[in-house]
Amino acid sequence: MDLSKRKQSSKDFLDLFFPIHYLVGMQIEDALKCGVLTRQQACLLWTIHTRGTDGKKMRRKDIAHALASWYEVTSSAISKSLRALSKPPLNLITMVEDPENGREKFVVLTPRGVQFVESMMRNGTAFVETMVERLSDDEIRSGIHFLARVTEIHHELASEAAAKQKPKRNSATKPKRVELIIEGGTRVHS
Repeated sequence: MDLSKRKQSSKDFLDLFFPIHYLVGMQIEDALKCGVLTRQQACLLWTIHTRGTDGKKMRRKDIAHALASWYEVTSSAISKSLRALSKPPLNLITMVEDPENGREKFVVLTPRGVQFVESMMRNGTAFVETMVERLSDDEIRSGIHFLARVTEIHHELASEAAAKQKPKRNSATKPKRVELIIEGGTRVHS
């Protein structure tokens, strides 16, 4: 494909993706919310389910990092969502101290939380099935391949961007020593 067609394809993808992100993506989120949760709470439970240990337990800081990559969300907003999920009437999670680091907390799904997440997955799957049942087998395979590949490329680009942001330190260069003369003429080296 020549360069001009590639550039047009990028515009075509954008023209399709943006509405899909909002129209279809939000409908999927609505299905996952089960008529009970906020979008942020649904994403929080999704994150535990998909990235957590056995889909049931995850460090609070890892949840915060994952959600910050999706939303413009503050730590206090995440804490508010976690509190709401841990209290009646929801009671979907508990906060447990990390035995290796007393300052760190694990977010753990309660048995009710595990059942709720299973309901979320059933609702989300049922919604997606309404679209998948209208696709041919080839369209299904191609769609899954395409989305998996775009996700892979996104992770590659994010890793490359993160690597560029880290300050590089030349191991051959030693930090400069600074000599300070403080009151009384004492020399301090740092």
